[in-house]
Amino acid sequence: MKKIVTILIGFIHDWAAGCWAATVLGVYWLNRQAVPSELGNIIFDLKKQFFYFGIACVILVFATGTGRTFTYVGNVYGEDAEKMRRKMLIIKHIILLSIFGAGTCWQYYMTFV
Repeated sequence: MKKIVTILIGFIHDWAAGCWAATVLGVYWLNRQAVPSELGNIIFDLKKQFFYFGIACVILVFATGTGRTFTYVGNVYGEDAEKMRRKMLIIKHIILLSIFGAGTCWQYYMTFV
């Protein structure tokens, strides 16, 4: 059962990250459209929905990332490789956290400002 939960958490984690990226692209695409004034409110509402769904995706990524921490199987590749793997994971998460932050700020700017 633990293996199934581990796989499911990893799948949801990756899926939510992809959905977040899709919401950023959706808001970007909507923001670039020449919109007749009578459709302005509809487009704004769509952008808001994408933005809030993106926030929900980020929360899901963080929650499942926490879950991955508890289902992690350590030292699979050997001690030296595991040390390097952990360093690389830290670097990856710093980069991705920066991307999530910048992307969400950009999405907010395109939606509300």
